[in-house]
Amino acid sequence: MIRPVSELARKLGHTYQDESLLELALTHRSCGKRNNERLEFLGDSILNFVIANALFDQFDQAKEGEMSRLRAKLVKGETLAEIGRELGLGDYLRLGSGELKSGGFRRDSILADAVEAIIGSIHLDSDFETSKQFILGVFKERLAAIDLKKSVKDSKTRLQEFMQSRRKPLPDYQLDKVVGEAHDQTFYISCQVQLLDQSCKGVGSSRRQAEQEAARAALIALGQE
Repeated sequence: MIRPVSELARKLGHTYQDESLLELALTHRSCGKRNNERLEFLGDSILNFVIANALFDQFDQAKEGEMSRLRAKLVKGETLAEIGRELGLGDYLRLGSGELKSGGFRRDSILADAVEAIIGSIHLDSDFETSKQFILGVFKERLAAIDLKKSVKDSKTRLQEFMQSRRKPLPDYQLDKVVGEAHDQTFYISCQVQLLDQSCKGVGSSRRQAEQEAARAALIALGQE
């Protein structure tokens, strides 16, 4: 059963003057023409600017390319979907019957789009400063946890460079299995590294994500993270 948007508004910490904006932000295009796509477009633009500005202030010595990579990591779909789950958005989404049956309330892309649409709805309901403070609030821990030296390169790149620096063969990634229907799959990857006795495992909603998780596990096992 779909939970009332007023309950979610309290979670978000924003008192809406017009709660229909929040309801629209939670309405997927599978429900018809009145959906959250325009709010998503607006929220995406605001999110990118606010995160870019936060990184500019936080890392005054970072180069343009480094800040671009950090921003991309923070605003990517997987991160936004994590935030959507933290907010429990799946309980409030308005989905068409097809998406409901296929478990759309769990899908990364739908959750990520809803987060962006909510940002857009807060902006329209109030002002830019309010939407900015909401973004900085939900990203506070992620921004605080950034290590510039480690974050500018993903785990696969760092693992590859680590092996090359020791003149060892590159990591070998093997797909162990794929579980689930085509629209909602989970990938299981093994990463073989010559310096480790056992393979390292990674799980993700895409092969790329699972490989990154396996590489990160290898870095941890090698004492590099």
